[in-house]
Amino acid sequence: MTTKDTREDLDLTTTPQERTGCGDACCADTCCADRSPTGLTPSRRARLTRRVRLLVAATITYNVVEAIVAITAGTLASSAALIGFGLDSVIEIASAAAVAWQFAGKDPEARERVALKVIAVSFFALAAYVSVESVRGLTGGEDAEHSTVGIALAAVSLVVMPFLSAAQRKAGRELGSASAVADSKQTLLCTYLSGVLLVGLLLNSLLGWSWADPVAALVIAAVAVKEGREAWRGDACGCAPVLR
Repeated sequence: MTTKDTREDLDLTTTPQERTGCGDACCADTCCADRSPTGLTPSRRARLTRRVRLLVAATITYNVVEAIVAITAGTLASSAALIGFGLDSVIEIASAAAVAWQFAGKDPEARERVALKVIAVSFFALAAYVSVESVRGLTGGEDAEHSTVGIALAAVSLVVMPFLSAAQRKAGRELGSASAVADSKQTLLCTYLSGVLLVGLLLNSLLGWSWADPVAALVIAAVAVKEGREAWRGDACGCAPVLR
């Protein structure tokens, strides 16, 4: 065996794009770059699967609370942004539930395609709702009142969501699960929406700038469409661990 062959066996000379099962979109996101060339042991795979299940359960639990608080506070303050944020939480529950359903089976990989479709549709639904509400807000919708509860909720979500997203994305990438990574992006999008909501509520309360929130939300809607397309195609991180 030559020196070059030895290095190839160790997967040190190949580029991420050349590794087995690693698509262009996945490698552009560097999710394969850190994976061990020897693949995952059964015990490690089992631990990662349990971790994803726990993170998904935590995400669902938090979003149930978030949805109830946001929709209630939004109704009391006539805030379309808060109500939209609450509905986003409902959509994220559907996305996380799809991943929970996938990993509840004996063969999660067999269910991944369906889970990805559900996640993609949830992204599209979110983008559609946010776009409609943003346009409505810009064209003379009802001005929202100050909401202390809404501001506090957005601030808390801005802290909690990045940790949940990062933990699930890391586990999903190591596991080679496109659906887990796609759902982590849904959680990350919720972080962006939290920031948009917080800025919008503060600007509306302090300066009376009612247009700030719908303008920023339109940017989030565009990001949601992009992530939805990637999830539908299975580009979120579809590369499986390399087994040698």
